[in-house]
Order: sequence, then C-alpha cells, then structure tokens
Amino acid sequence: MTDSSNNAQREATWRSGGGFRPHAFDPWTQPELFRAVLTRRVLAFLIDVVVLFAPILFASIFILFFGVVTLGIGWALFWLVSPLSVIWALCYYGLTLGGPRAATIGMRMVDLEMRTWYGDKPYFLLGAMHAVLYWVSVSLLSPLVLLVGLFNGRRRLLHDILLGTVVINSSVRTDSLRSQPPF
Repeated sequence: MTDSSNNAQREATWRSGGGFRPHAFDPWTQPELFRAVLTRRVLAFLIDVVVLFAPILFASIFILFFGVVTLGIGWALFWLVSPLSVIWALCYYGLTLGGPRAATIGMRMVDLEMRTWYGDKPYFLLGAMHAVLYWVSVSLLSPLVLLVGLFNGRRRLLHDILLGTVVINSSVRTDSLRSQPPF
C-alpha cells in the first residue's frame, strides 16, 4: 500500500452502512476551519448561559411575586423551577444545535457551527445529548476535562469525540463551499 492510501484508511472511520466514511474536516488541509475555535467556544458558552438563565430568572421572579400576592400559596410553584430548567436547557440545545443553522445563539454570535464528523448537520437528539454529555463530563471529571481540546487537531472536546461531532468556523466553511465548482 502507498502512503496516501494508508493515510486515507487511517483517517476513515467505519460506518454502519458498510465501508468507510472519511472525516469531512481535516485540520491539516483546512486549518482555518479550526482557528480560535476553543476561545470562541468559551465565549459562546458564556452567552448561552445568559440565554438559558434569563427565562429561569424571570420565572423565579414571577413565582416570588405570585407567592406574595397569594399570601405564600404561590411559592409552592418553586419546585417546578428545577425540572423546567432542565427541560428548557435540553430543548434549547436540541432545537438550536439540531436546527437549520446547527449552532446555539452564542455559537452564532461568535461564528461557529457544529457538524457531525462526516459533515452533516446535527439533529435534535444529538444536540440535546451534546449538552447532557458536556454537563456530565464537566461535573464528574472536573472542568480540566476541557483540556482535551488542546491536544487534538480538530479541537474537539471529550463529549464531541464521544458523540462524533466537530465545531468549526462557519464563515470559513461557507466561503469554501462558495469557491467550489457546482459539480
């Protein structure tokens, strides 16, 4: 076997339909796709935390005032804040990452998007699982698990690797698609 065929085989991954499917984004031939991705992901995360927290804060304030008006009876609704927060977060990540732009509001603001390792857009369940695995990995393994992104070319974090996703610069991908011939 030649060196190039060995390289192609090593970069390819087995897929359930039979055969190999190569990675869509190569950090060696397309380094601009991964430039400053980790820094942008941190900023996107902070923006997303604000987006997630705002409705929860408003709901809590509403319940607080509702409890005052109902002489304390309305405060019994505070138990709903925690489960509704989890449902809101899963829907937010599932709908935004699984949506047409494949990015949360924070990711859109810093020009990032998520793709599967073979280049397709993610779907709702993948977006929701991305959030769940992120929070589980950071909670169980400490935030130091995020250092995994510094040691791989695609700047993937542990939950990205487990789910088979990659986060890239969206404007660079769009520009490269425009410059390709249509056939």
